[in-house]
Amino acid sequence: MKNYDSFYINGTWVKAQSNETFDVINPATEAVVARVPMGSPADVDDAVAAARKAFPSWSSTTAQTRCDLINKIASLMKAREADLVAAVSDAMGCPRHLTPDLQVKGPTFAMANFAERAFVMEQTREAGNSLVVKEAVGVCGFINPWNYPLHQFVGKVAPALAAGCTIVIKPSEQTPLQDLIMAEIMHEAGVPAGVFNLVIGAGPVVGAAISAHPDVDMVSFTGSTRAGKMIAQSAAETVKRVTQELGGKSPYIITDDADLEAAVKYGIEDVMINSGQTCTALTRMFVPASRYEEAVAIAKTHTESLTVGAGEDAFVGPMSSARQLAVVQSYIEKGIAEGARLVTGGTGKPDHLPTGFYAKPTVFADVTNQMTIAREEIFGPVLCMIAYDTLADAISMANDTPYGLSSGVYANDKAAGIAIARQIRAGQCYVNGGAFNYLAPFGGYKQSGNGREFGDEGMHEFIETKAMQL
Repeated sequence: MKNYDSFYINGTWVKAQSNETFDVINPATEAVVARVPMGSPADVDDAVAAARKAFPSWSSTTAQTRCDLINKIASLMKAREADLVAAVSDAMGCPRHLTPDLQVKGPTFAMANFAERAFVMEQTREAGNSLVVKEAVGVCGFINPWNYPLHQFVGKVAPALAAGCTIVIKPSEQTPLQDLIMAEIMHEAGVPAGVFNLVIGAGPVVGAAISAHPDVDMVSFTGSTRAGKMIAQSAAETVKRVTQELGGKSPYIITDDADLEAAVKYGIEDVMINSGQTCTALTRMFVPASRYEEAVAIAKTHTESLTVGAGEDAFVGPMSSARQLAVVQSYIEKGIAEGARLVTGGTGKPDHLPTGFYAKPTVFADVTNQMTIAREEIFGPVLCMIAYDTLADAISMANDTPYGLSSGVYANDKAAGIAIARQIRAGQCYVNGGAFNYLAPFGGYKQSGNGREFGDEGMHEFIETKAMQL
């Protein structure tokens, strides 16, 4: 077990001002793998002061300077890939052999992808007698989740650095290890003192201090809709910019002429990967009534073929914590109580895994769109299968949700899939098994948040626009 006692503030490691610590637990073994300090508002004050002091000089650097530095960070991330993989796997529980592709390689690519985007800041345009220029938004506070910790780190930090912003970041105390490595990488890359600052702590303490701080110009949060509302209310006191990536209950429409076996298998794997702890998971599967029982049979067979555990053949790892396991168990109980048909899985741990926070991959059939399990985000390996009569009914039910983060369509051809995707109110749609793309914008509609990460749109959140009337 490794003990940490410091945060990264103003270009150096600084002892935490509180004696409070947090045990980082490996969800697969239930063993403590690290102990980290828990920050206080005083630590946040120091980090924000450092970021505020560094902002004038950092925001005035050339785009080439920032581009070169981001490329160096990405290069160091690649060199330390094994360390990052171990950090995420040990704290989050993702099976080690899945972690590189699922949790590390994509963020490394995304970091490098923002290097050239630094030059966006030097673009100007004329509008009548005005010169329109871009400037960095200022000091940014980032509050990140535990489920894809490096992914969300890069989604915020990379564009902020490219734009010339300075940063105070709070990782989840459950999964802070990769952020500590990233602080080492930032230091080795030569990021100027105060540009990047890291404080670990609880959301109601450190997160609240960041979102309310008068010297923070912008807050970006990824997490639950409930917490997002609290952060927005706190940030409103100082009228700071707020971007949020929140919850989801994403629909997945399979058409009557689709390759049913391919479509259902894709949907099962999308929900079960990362143990269902994916905000974009396509957890409501809409299937034509005429093919429904066939789809249920495919879902049962494929789900039961997935290995649960931590070994080289595992597809489904543990839940991130004992608390999250309890949440998932309670939703499975609700589904049974509300009358959904339990196809496979159910309550309790898998028999062969008495140790670790493992849930059984679970499929419910005969779900209605008004059941609790179809309305609320479970954040576990639980799929709801819902029958529909007409495509119009499926689209209506797909949009009947307070969320709008993601969606999916599996149709006979791409054109048909796109036509349906255009009718779904969500920030993204996976058509016929399309893969996540770091070059495209990521974010949601409705109560799934506001703003975008990644792609060109990911830069916009960190830019102020100034018009000079000449």
